[in-house]
Amino acid sequence: MKSLFLDCNDQLAPVWERVTRTEDPPIDVNRKPFAQIELPQLLNGYDICIDDHSYMPTELVAQCAALKHIVFLGSGPASYMNVGELEARGVKVHTIRNYGDTAVAEHTIALLFAACRDVARMDREVRSGTWVPHDGVQLLGKTLGVIGLGGIGREVMRLARGLGMEVIAWNRTPRHGDPLVPLDDLLARSDAISLNISLNDATRGMIGPAQFARMKPGVIFVNTARAGLVDETAFIAALRSGRIRHAGLDVFHHEPLAPDHALAGMNNVTLTAHAAFRTPEASMTLLRRAVDIVRGIVGIDAAYSWS
Repeated sequence: MKSLFLDCNDQLAPVWERVTRTEDPPIDVNRKPFAQIELPQLLNGYDICIDDHSYMPTELVAQCAALKHIVFLGSGPASYMNVGELEARGVKVHTIRNYGDTAVAEHTIALLFAACRDVARMDREVRSGTWVPHDGVQLLGKTLGVIGLGGIGREVMRLARGLGMEVIAWNRTPRHGDPLVPLDDLLARSDAISLNISLNDATRGMIGPAQFARMKPGVIFVNTARAGLVDETAFIAALRSGRIRHAGLDVFHHEPLAPDHALAGMNNVTLTAHAAFRTPEASMTLLRRAVDIVRGIVGIDAAYSWS
């Protein structure tokens, strides 16, 4: 079976070289940028594709006759492909979880601080010659609402408690020993909210006009999960009205974010480039697990546990 790492970038290439071993199956690596329409040409003859964060439209994947497996580098492929449609066509989508829980949680807290203290805005202003000390929000004693208590959400909870915050949480399924509250209560009580839940058909658009209306005026909102969890039109309206004081975002409905997008021009938004998991530790774990999935598919290992 032939395998291709579809979109290895300059950041991941040295990590890839460190984690691959001589006994691993051969995996070709593409480091050249490509247009989406070129996907069938790139994947021609390949049975397995490792996908960092390239979009995989069903109509293009359907033209890849040999392709049977997509190994997505992360836990949220729904933003980049229709998993149900692909699997109905016989293409299995493998995901990798818990490879960077601490990295993403730390980035979440970094965005929380940046949003509370207008860090990015003041940096831009000072560099341009404007000296305006903006008032911030103190986190000690404030309530953080964590939506989603997987590995990342639990790490966010741990870190926030270390800051002296009260933490409440909502999860789609019960978690023994966790302080779960109804979602409406979380929205109404939280001074800051962190989205840490997976995107799927049940959660897509779960934060919409009604949910924003229930939030405290001046709430801080951080999303390091998936943009598709949020109704973008309602979100922008909440930012413009001041219902959301400041948002910290690492994920967007279309990536990369267009420079003329409304979010790019708003002072009460701090933006990062889908980088929450990008640490050497997390990247090494992620890529090694991807290789192990390929090993399992081609039969070098009898079993593997990362799909």
